[in-house]
Order: sequence, then structure tokens, then C-alpha cells
Amino acid sequence: MTSPTASRGFRPFKQVFQVHSHPLSLLARRCGAWAAEVSLIVASALVPYSIGLYTQSHLLGKQVALNPLLATAEEALAKTFSLPVRARPRQVGPLTNLFWSGALVMPVLAAGWQIYLLGKTGRTLPKALFGLQVVTATGAAPGLRRALLREGVGRSGLPLGLAYLFWRCSGAVPDLGILTGLAGLMLLADSCAVWFDSKGRTLHDRLGGTFVVDALESIPKFNRFDAPRQGPSTVRDSFSASDEDAEIAALVLTPETRWQRPGLLYWIRQNPGLTLVIVTVAGVSAVLATFAGTQIYIQSQVNWRQVQQLDSEKLLALVSKFAPDERRGAILALGTIEHPEAATQLLADMLSLETEPKLMDAIGQALLSTGPKALPYLQRLNQSLKNDQDSLRYGGSKQERELIARRLRTTQRTIAKILTLYNEQVGSTDLSRLDLGQTVSGPGQFTLVLDYADLSGIQLRGSILTGASFRESRFYNPGEDGLFGTFDDRIADLSGAELKQANFSEATLVLALMNRANLMRAELNKANLFRARLSGANLSSAQLLQADLRQAVLSDVSLTGAELREAKLAGANLQGARLGQVTAKGASFQAANLSASEWLGADLSGADFSGSNLQNSDLSSARLAGANLSGAQLQRASLRNADLVGADLRGANLAGADFQGATFVEVKPAKPDQFIQIPPAAPSTGLQGVEFSFAKNLNAQQISYICAQGGLHPKCPSPNPSP
Repeated sequence: MTSPTASRGFRPFKQVFQVHSHPLSLLARRCGAWAAEVSLIVASALVPYSIGLYTQSHLLGKQVALNPLLATAEEALAKTFSLPVRARPRQVGPLTNLFWSGALVMPVLAAGWQIYLLGKTGRTLPKALFGLQVVTATGAAPGLRRALLREGVGRSGLPLGLAYLFWRCSGAVPDLGILTGLAGLMLLADSCAVWFDSKGRTLHDRLGGTFVVDALESIPKFNRFDAPRQGPSTVRDSFSASDEDAEIAALVLTPETRWQRPGLLYWIRQNPGLTLVIVTVAGVSAVLATFAGTQIYIQSQVNWRQVQQLDSEKLLALVSKFAPDERRGAILALGTIEHPEAATQLLADMLSLETEPKLMDAIGQALLSTGPKALPYLQRLNQSLKNDQDSLRYGGSKQERELIARRLRTTQRTIAKILTLYNEQVGSTDLSRLDLGQTVSGPGQFTLVLDYADLSGIQLRGSILTGASFRESRFYNPGEDGLFGTFDDRIADLSGAELKQANFSEATLVLALMNRANLMRAELNKANLFRARLSGANLSSAQLLQADLRQAVLSDVSLTGAELREAKLAGANLQGARLGQVTAKGASFQAANLSASEWLGADLSGADFSGSNLQNSDLSSARLAGANLSGAQLQRASLRNADLVGADLRGANLAGADFQGATFVEVKPAKPDQFIQIPPAAPSTGLQGVEFSFAKNLNAQQISYICAQGGLHPKCPSPNPSP
């Protein structure tokens, strides 16, 4: 009875797996299909993200909270890959929220759909387009389990996991370029395994027990142990003994006699008594666990209420002692309660009503004893008192104004002491819109002094900090990982703060956010402002001697009259900045973006502008003696009446630059109307080979000097022909 079945099911191996020609080799098609699969997943994330980014920047309207799932995913990715998460938006448009959520979900769906197709049919859409089929040794589709093992573990999990492990252990964090290179090497090593396998399998094929073969025009649906009626080609006659056994099983076991793996239902039917015992024990255990958990929760709530009641009784006992001669001691005792929340609120309320200066100081000392927990209460009280003070400017008695000033000074001093004494615990505390400004007269005299303090991560947006001193203080910390520019960096935010005449000498303000801050006449000598953001800030008359402003964002900033001698601004963005009358002797602006900036009357002697972008900038009457302008972009720049004595213009682009009245050599006029007298000194090399053909407003004397120094201009005399 078995002979007909075997004879009908048997086919020679070479007939089952036929070879079909294709213009591309199998390996090339595999690479192309893999690239298409990866591109599909990347595009499914990139397209909705780009649309969301566009809607966020172009469609202004109602803002909603960022999807919590997006925020969680962003933080998880930042921690995993040590990415910075600075200035991320918390309020976005509804469409942006929708598209960004899609950018998070779509790659998962795209990858899941491809794995599903691979498991069920042996082909994804890219594999079908490239004429490829993934099969098991019997010619059947891999199934979901094999597909997940092949793609999730073999192709992606192991190579990328090993690359990430090497990246972490080698100390290459946070350089993502190295991680990308390691990932590429691991994926390449997986693919190169085809040259060392007799059946042309990669490592993920071996792990999943699959083969990649040429697909036939008509692909049937394979069962697990069915012999293929028509099958893929290119698996050659080099199967191992295990593969031959699998083929024999496919020939002998017909669909009517194939074995099915026992499931849970089958086991329950075979063991009804044991099943009943397991269900009973599990049910009783669940009931007991629920009862025990409920009792523990109830008891914890009772204990918490008892503690709160004891604290309330202590507060009432202390308040009952608030006789005139005992109030100060009772106030100080409030700051020592074990659970200070209620006491802190009470102390803040008392300070808002207190009239005695000595008791105000006592309340401030009690609030100081509670530590950083008092900061939110002090912040609200400070803002309220500031509002009262502003209101009394238009009315109210002198006594009222003095009383508000004393209360405000108490909050200021207490906040300053907490920031000084609890540096490590303050961390990223939000103290926005505080009034900690200097007051030099009256009963509210106060000056904020936080020298040598660690204020990394502090939030002081919109705060008033006039006259404050932050000498050698730190506003940046690399975080627990100790790595610069990663997710856990603690970066201070002083955006919109009033910092007039503040002292930041030698302070560390790396990556600090200071957009639209008022730093007029502030002192920032030798301060480290590497990659700080100061867009729209006012730095007029500020002192920035030897300050480090490399790669800082200073677009639309005002630096009028500022002192920038020997400052470092390489790679900085000063687009549209106003630098009139600035002193920047010896400063470095290499490769900086200075387009559309204004330098009227600035002293830039010896400054280095090599490779910088000065297009459309106004350098009228600027002193550029000895400046290095080699390779600078000076298209349409105004250099009217500029002092260019000894300036190096080699390689500069001067198309459309205006040189009316510019001086290229020290003027020693013999006559009142003489513009240039060429001195007998050795010729300068700063103009040699410089193209002035498209420069504007060059007069005859200037052209004559330019030609004499080796510059290029259509009016330069041609060299004498050789005899």
C-alpha cells in the first residue's frame, strides 16, 4: 500500500530544484533585496517624521502636549545611544504629534509585516521583486518561528548587539560614527559567511535553518512535511545526511499521515486530574496573595495617616507657643520636623504676613533648614512679592514699600543660601522668573553671590540676576556617565534672564542656553561658552577677553562696544550680529559664519578670519591691519574706509566687495589730496594673486598698489614680453 504513495511522491532531487537564469547573480540580488528591506523600514520612519517636522515649523496654531510614548521612546533611545536631548519640544501641534507617533509605530509595522510575509510565503516584497525565495531544507516556507529567529536574532540582533557591546566596552561612546562602522562590519561578516558555506548560506540562514534560492514563476503553498510539487532552484546536490533524512520524511509522510505536535489542550485531556489540582492550587494562591496585598496596603495607609497626624499635632503644639517672647524659637523649631512639607508651607505663609525684621530672618533660617524642598514655596513667594513691589511703584506708602522689600530680601537670601549649601542636591531645579537682582540701597539691599558654585542644570529662565556674581561657577556637568554631549548632560538654562553687569569670569557655560538674555556690561573674561546658545542676546559693552565661544550660536546678537580681545570664536554663528565699535584684537573667527554682520568702526587688528563667511557684512571704517582674511567669503561686503594695511587677502572671494576709500598701505601723503604713497619697504605678500577683477569702487591709486603687490585686476599692466 505504501509503494504507490512513495512512487507518486518521489522525484529526483535535481528535478525538484531547478536552476533558472537571472541577469544578476544570487549574491547581488540578496544584497539588493536586503538594502530594499532596510530602506523600506527607514522610509516608514523618516517620511512621517519629516512631515511632522515641517508642520511644526510652518503650521502655527494650537499646541498640545507631546505624546508620552514619544517622550519615553526619545529618552530610552538617548540613554541607549548616549544622544543629547537638549531643547526638545514639549508642546507641539496636533499634526506633528500625529505624524511623529506614526514615525514611531510605522517601522514596527513595516518590519512585522515583512517577517510575517517571510514566514508564511518565504518572500518579502523586495525578495519577490529580486526573484528570491527563503525555504527550509524540505522546500517549505520558514514559518513565523524560523522567520523571527532568522531576521530578529540572526540578521539584526546578534550583529547589531555585538557591535553595540564592542562600542560600549571599547570606550568609543558617544561617537556614533564608530558604532555605525562596527555595525557595518558585523553585518558584512554575517554576509561574507556565504563564501565559507557549501550551500551558500549566511550565518542568519544557518541559525534559522533556511536557504535563499531562485524563485520559480509559480510558487505553491508548502506544508511542513510536504514534498514540493514545484520548488525553488539553486540548492545543489550537496545536502548533508540530515537534509537527506528530511527529504525522505517528505516523501514518505503524506499530508494524510503527517504528525502534529501535541498542544496544551491535548495534554489537559490526557491529565485531567493533575490539571484540576494545578488550577485549584493556583486559584487559592491568587486569593491568598490578593488578601495579603490588600492588608499590607491598608496597614501602610494607616501608618502614613498616623505619621501625618503626629506631625500636625507637633505643628499645633508649636503654634500654640507663638507668644511674643517665644515666637522666634518656635519658628526655628518648625524647620526641624521630620516631614517638613506642611511646615514649609506654613513658614512661607508666615513670611508673607510677617512685619518684624528679626522674625523674618528667623523664618528664613527655618526655611533654610528644610533644604531644597523649600525652593518651590520660596519661588512662588518671591514672584508674588516682586509683583507687589512693582504694583507699589504707582502708589502705596513708604512703609508698605519697605515692608515688601524686606520680605523680598528674605526670600532672596534664603534661596541664595540653599543654592550655596545644597549644591549637589539642587541639580536641575526650575527657578524660572525669580527676582534675585541686585539692590544697592534701602531696606532690601541684596547682591547674589554664587562664586565657585556648581549650578549645572539649573533653570533660571526669565529670572532677574542683575549684578550677580558667578565667578568660576559651573553651569554644565557631563552627568553620571562622565561623557560630553550625551543624554544625561546637565545644562543650565538662562534664556531671557536679566544678567546686566553680572560677573561670569572663568565660569563654565558649555552648551548653556542663554537665548535673548540681557548681558549688557557683563563680565565674561576667560569664560567657557563652547557651543553655548545666545541667539538674540544683548552683549553690548560686555567684557569677553580670552573667552571661549567656539561653535557658539550668536545669531542676531548685539556685541556693540564689546571687548573681544583674543577671544576664540572659531566655527561660531554670528549671522546678522551687530559688532559696531567692538574691540577684537587677536581674536579668532576661523570658519565662522559672519554673514550680514555689522562691524562699523570695529578694531579687528590681527584678527583671524581665515575661511570665514563675511558675505554682505558691513566692515566700513573697521581696522583690519594685519588681519588674516585668507580664504574668506567677502562677496558684496562693504569695506569702505577700512584699514587693510598688511591684511592677508589671499584666496578670498571679493566679488562685489566695496573698497571705496579702503587703505592697503600706511598713508604718508606728500600732498593733502594724495591717497597713497607706496613706501620703499619690501612688498607685502598678502595681496599676491588676489583676484580684484569684480571688486567695486577701486580708484587708480588702489589699483596701482594692488598691481605692484601681485594682485590681479584688468587694469594691471601686462608683463613685458620677453625679447
